[in-house]
Amino acid sequence: MLKWAFVFAAVAVLAGILGFSGMAGEATGAAKLLFGLFMVVFVVMVALAVMTGQRLRR
Repeated sequence: MLKWAFVFAAVAVLAGILGFSGMAGEATGAAKLLFGLFMVVFVVMVALAVMTGQRLRR
């Protein structure tokens, strides 16, 4: 999910440079949404790991 947020952010920057303001706005919105979802899932997983006493695995 975080990878897609970075992809949409890169598309937004590229579209903004090329002058496609509508497309840049949509890509920025998608990047913000995906990053927000990633952060929520991350916080929930860390909270669950702390409550169950398990260590986070790599």
